[in-house]
Amino acid sequence: MLLGMGHSRFWRAAAAGLALSALLAPSMMSGREEPSVEELKERVANVPIGDRPGLCIHISERQLGDADKLYIAGDSAKGQTALGDVVAYSELARDYAIQAHKHEKQSEIAIRKMVRKLNDMNHSVAHEDQAQIQSTIDRLQKVRDDLLVAMFPKVDKKK
Repeated sequence: MLLGMGHSRFWRAAAAGLALSALLAPSMMSGREEPSVEELKERVANVPIGDRPGLCIHISERQLGDADKLYIAGDSAKGQTALGDVVAYSELARDYAIQAHKHEKQSEIAIRKMVRKLNDMNHSVAHEDQAQIQSTIDRLQKVRDDLLVAMFPKVDKKK
């Protein structure tokens, strides 16, 4: 019986490894790294509307990572520019998700995670940079609220 269980685990592990290889192979074969943020921004208008929320969220997440690095490096001017993109592309993701009725939940979850990261950043940046980060948090919270309202509209219970 133990032999059968070990054999089954082997095949599950082998299948998982094969699946991971299949996912990584196209990017490894192309020899290219992930596209730049600018390339991703250019793609937004060219993909179907149902795919735009995910792409916009990806851009927002990348820009948030860049903003974090810029603030750590002391370049708050470029960090603010990156935060502007975080808000702009999160708002676009919201708009496209609501319009297409797709990826609303995934967008809300991703934005919630970005808000958490921004809260962490807010505690580690210089005092003069905290207002910009708090403004970004507030705007992302509004985006989340809009997505939640779209997913869970209030129902009038009057009879």
